[in-house]
Amino acid sequence: MLTAEREKFFALLGDADEPGATRFVLGLFDNGVPPEHLLLDLVAPVQVKVGEYWATNRWSVAKEHAATHISECVVAALSTRTPVPPTRGHVVVSCMDGEWHALAARLVAEVLRLRGWRTTFLGASVPAAHLVSYLHQEGPDAVALSCALPVRLPHAHRMVETCQRTGVPVLVGGRGFGPDGRWARVLGAAGWAPGAREAADLLERRWPPPDLPHPELDHLVDDEYPTLVKRREELVDLALAALRREFPAMARYEERRLEATVEDLCHLADFLSAAVYVQDSVLFTDFLSWMCTVLAARHVPPTSLTIPLRTYWEALYDFPRARGHLEAGLRLVETGRAGLS
Repeated sequence: MLTAEREKFFALLGDADEPGATRFVLGLFDNGVPPEHLLLDLVAPVQVKVGEYWATNRWSVAKEHAATHISECVVAALSTRTPVPPTRGHVVVSCMDGEWHALAARLVAEVLRLRGWRTTFLGASVPAAHLVSYLHQEGPDAVALSCALPVRLPHAHRMVETCQRTGVPVLVGGRGFGPDGRWARVLGAAGWAPGAREAADLLERRWPPPDLPHPELDHLVDDEYPTLVKRREELVDLALAALRREFPAMARYEERRLEATVEDLCHLADFLSAAVYVQDSVLFTDFLSWMCTVLAARHVPPTSLTIPLRTYWEALYDFPRARGHLEAGLRLVETGRAGLS
């Protein structure tokens, strides 16, 4: 659906043509395309493509930011053209604390509004204490929390827990909870939806759920996760030193590329910690598969991943769960199943 229109809209975003992109989408609306289709079958998939172009080094960060800003402006313009009186309950939509990817959550809020819900969109990175205070004041029927990156799951757990203590059931969504919502169940969220349509359908069909799930986090009784978080800087320093010794290309890195390498090593440590938190190697290996795609686009060989993975494994000799996730990651990279040649 809207295949040709997606190509046109993507081209307008690539040209940073905000007026043109807005006129194009509003023109489709004036010609009878339903607003929900424009949001979810045009803006959303094109924004995914924008992210892919950034990840594979075809677009700069600046170009991606400009495109995202235009998409947000288009959504706002479409919202002003589609007033819908609320006929259902009140839903608060927010991003997790530390989650700055707000467009997906905004799309959820807009679809719920179009379906007749009274929606309040709080935007990106809302601190848990402020969100809970707002829930106490407003007493909504549900709070919908968005998380784009699984590295934020420990924060997500705290937010889900504190929100549900107010008596407001929590619906979560976003790629951060896994493609099948498996980590939403682990954290004890009342419901999970893969997208805005599914979120709206779930709220219309059965809300609140009769029984709230219990978090599946008994493994956190040990101190492996908090200790791993404390050792993050040490692990990054060890991996960087190992790369300098064993990866000769590092000697030719300019400052910007060296900073990107340090950032990648931090991501490795953070995603490893998140995998330990939810006790699932898939979280870590999925990130490594994505990382391999990014490195391939930068023409960086897989050695640059195996060296830090082995370094972390050696340093964490008394961390059995973290070591298990690292071993799964090493198998993925070394056997080429991450799409590397």
